[in-house]
Amino acid sequence: MKPKRLLQIIGAVAIINMLSRLIGFFREAVIGYQFGTSMEADSIALAYTLPNFFYIVVGGAITTAFISVYSKVNDPLEQKRYLERIFGWLTIVLVVFTTALVFFSDQVILLLFPGLGEAEFQLTTDLFRVMAPSVFFLILSMWLTGLLNVNDRFTWTATSTLVLNGSFLLIAVLFYPLLGAYAHAWGALVSAFFMAAFLVVLIRRHQLFHFRIRLEKSPEMWRTVKMAVPIMLGGATLQLYFLIHRVFASWLESGYVAALNYMSKLVQMPQSILMMAVTMVIYPLLARKVAAKEETGIRALYAKGIQMMGMMIVPVSVFIMFYAEEVIRVIFQYGNFSAQSTELATPLLQILVIGMFFHAANMYVTRFYYAYEHSVFPVAMSLLSVLGINVGINLLLIQPFGAAGLAWGTSLSAICNFLLLLIGLKSVLKWKKDKTSQSSHFVLKLTVLVILFSGMLYSWKSVIVIPNAYISLIVGGAVSTVGLFLLMKLLRFEEVDAFVTKIKKKVGKRE
Repeated sequence: MKPKRLLQIIGAVAIINMLSRLIGFFREAVIGYQFGTSMEADSIALAYTLPNFFYIVVGGAITTAFISVYSKVNDPLEQKRYLERIFGWLTIVLVVFTTALVFFSDQVILLLFPGLGEAEFQLTTDLFRVMAPSVFFLILSMWLTGLLNVNDRFTWTATSTLVLNGSFLLIAVLFYPLLGAYAHAWGALVSAFFMAAFLVVLIRRHQLFHFRIRLEKSPEMWRTVKMAVPIMLGGATLQLYFLIHRVFASWLESGYVAALNYMSKLVQMPQSILMMAVTMVIYPLLARKVAAKEETGIRALYAKGIQMMGMMIVPVSVFIMFYAEEVIRVIFQYGNFSAQSTELATPLLQILVIGMFFHAANMYVTRFYYAYEHSVFPVAMSLLSVLGINVGINLLLIQPFGAAGLAWGTSLSAICNFLLLLIGLKSVLKWKKDKTSQSSHFVLKLTVLVILFSGMLYSWKSVIVIPNAYISLIVGGAVSTVGLFLLMKLLRFEEVDAFVTKIKKKVGKRE
């Protein structure tokens, strides 16, 4: 594939993915509008926990392993048989598994969320029973997107998630007056079916697979299973945070599950978009340098990526901490999401945003371990942070601080995970310490920037009080942008100096 064509595809996929994420986030805002931080909002979030978890974690692991194995099968006839085998076994397992979820819905919800009251438990169980069959369509769809990807149909894959999120949102809005909370349960199921049907039609039309079932054992099937298990463990980190949030929050008063869900998704949005921007630029360069064994270039690339994320994510985090209430009022405070809901959610957002840079950085740093084929250490550190440090902090802080304690558990464990990964760069990847101290110099400058930027925002908000949330956010954003630029210029950030020089050159050419 030509570089220009590749860049066009990456750009198209990035735009479609961003639109899909925005629609998915807007669905959360719709739940806030319809139910606020009520018992119904909690039940919807809890009921969709497992379908979403299985879709991303299990479906993602199976698909990644499939792509790796399929790409190494050179004989077209063997490729066809491998497709028939994996489709056959995956279909059988998913039918049995989803049937069990439907019949044992009460036991599954009781096991995961034992702190629910009787009414909330019943509603959550009823919603989950409707949603459970979506697991079949979601995981199957994830595998089908892998089949599209190995055939270079990347835009179709991205479009399928747009079909999922778009139809989910449409059903939840249109049928809410008739079905209430159950509109989201049926939205989850029907949208998953639509996505699967969309993918099946495309694949059959272009004759990529004829969906024949072959229930046979083969070395390729066993390799797929062995590869999928560690990938599943490594990819579960972020979803485990969400799951643990909801398990612990089920013991709290109604509304906290929903509040944690809204704020987690809000923090994830800028983190995902900014992370995508860095990864799209950095990771292709990393792959080439690892192949060429350019150790110096790889470390320089690592430092550059961390610096780029620090410059983009950390100032955004500081701004959100000071304008958390305004952000929530502008995005969520409509319909049944009241001022009381905003008051409940604001401290959670302020705590969760502390970990925003570290979640993104953890995703970024682990790519360097994977590039060197050292996957065990980052997976182990992620699981230690989520299941060990995070759960420990939750147990320690939930009693005195409630939902805020759970938010602290998420942010602090992300910080610990990042520190453990940094230690591993020296002990596992055998990277030597940066003798030029460029990284230390950047960290010092970034720390000073955060202190000065925080002081500026604190002073501004103390002196200028704007009651209207929209105006406050717009004016605050403008002041913050100008102030941040001047501070970065004062502290001589190379990226800002390069930007100013570039602008001057363009102006000079026009004159």
